[in-house]
Amino acid sequence: MLLTLCMTLLLSSVIATEKESGLPRLDDAKAVKAFIDSAEVVVIGFLESEESLGYKELLAASQKIVAVPAAMCTEKEVWTDFSISSETITLFRKADNHQENLVLAEAKKLDADGLVNFISINELRYITEYNQVTAVGLFNSEVKTHLVLFANRGSKGYKELKERLGALAPEFSGKLLFVLINGGVKSNFKSLNYFGLKSTDLPRVGIYDGDSDMKWLLPEGEISTERVRDFCQSFLHGELKNVKQAGEEPKTEL
Repeated sequence: MLLTLCMTLLLSSVIATEKESGLPRLDDAKAVKAFIDSAEVVVIGFLESEESLGYKELLAASQKIVAVPAAMCTEKEVWTDFSISSETITLFRKADNHQENLVLAEAKKLDADGLVNFISINELRYITEYNQVTAVGLFNSEVKTHLVLFANRGSKGYKELKERLGALAPEFSGKLLFVLINGGVKSNFKSLNYFGLKSTDLPRVGIYDGDSDMKWLLPEGEISTERVRDFCQSFLHGELKNVKQAGEEPKTEL
C-alpha cells in the first residue's frame, strides 16, 4: 500500500510538472485581452491543439526568451476577434500597438530557433536597445519616428535615465518609438556621427523622423521627464520643422 501511495504521488508530481511546463490556455476573448495587457510584449499561439504544428516550437522558444510571456488559444470563435483565420503564432506589442502574425500555413520552415528569431526581431519594448536584430523591427514598424537616448552603458545615471524615459514612453505609444543607443559600442559610432555626436558628448536625446529623414537634438541640459515630454510634443505639433537639424551628413538611417 505504501508503494502504491508513493507511485501515485510520483505520477501526480510528473503530471503537475508537465502541466506547469506547458503553455497557459486562454479560453475566451477577455482572457486573451487580459494576457495582451499583462506585458509590453506577449506571444499567443492560436492553435487547434497541443498536437498542432507550432506548439512544441513555441513552447521551446518561450523557454529561451523568458522575458516574453507566451500562451495559446484553441477557441476558434475567439480567433476572429483578433483577425485570425487559421493557425497562427502572433506577437502583440504595446510600443506601437502592433500585431505581428506568423501564419503557420505560409511558413516555409518552422523550428524553435526560427521562432526565437521571430520574437527577437519583433520584440519592441517601450524603450528598445538598438542593435542589428532590433533594427529590423524598428525600421519595419509603422511608427517611423524615434525618440533616441544616446548614453554610455555603465556611466553615472545610466540606469536611472533609461528607466525615466522608459516610464515616459507609454504616453507616446503608437506615435514615437523610444530607442536606446549605447554610445560605448563601436558599431553604434555611425549612429552618433549621424547626429553629430561623440561618445564623450553623452548622454543626449534626439528625434529621428524616418518619413522626412530629419533629425533634431534636445538642447544640452538636464534630461528631465518634462524636457523630453516637451521635446516629443514639439515634434508632434510640427514645431521642430524650422529648427536646425542635428549633424551635417545626409544619411538615410540611424
